[in-house]
Amino acid sequence: MNKDESLRNNSDFRKVYDNGKSFANRYLVMFFLENNIKFNRVGFSVTKKLGKAVVRNKVKRRMKESYRLNSTQFKKGYDIVFLSRVNAKNANYKQIESAIMHLGKLARLVKLGE
Repeated sequence: MNKDESLRNNSDFRKVYDNGKSFANRYLVMFFLENNIKFNRVGFSVTKKLGKAVVRNKVKRRMKESYRLNSTQFKKGYDIVFLSRVNAKNANYKQIESAIMHLGKLARLVKLGE
């Protein structure tokens, strides 16, 4: 993922949280908002309720890798924020990946049939 493809500023995250739509499942919450550019910008946020930095970084790495490998299936032109829930600390990679794809399908951001 390039720097262009990631949300970095607090103001970008705030805009998606305040104006976007959200869907949730057991492990993650996904917020998304149309951005009128030809690629997706993605942000990942992990709550401190998960535990210490090692645990939070592990969850964030799993979220990033899951999105990276499946990013071609997502429709383009959106700002997307994935927020972890406390249950994510006990989830393995496959469960996180499944949660990301589930949220993409709920939001109709995943192209079906490809």
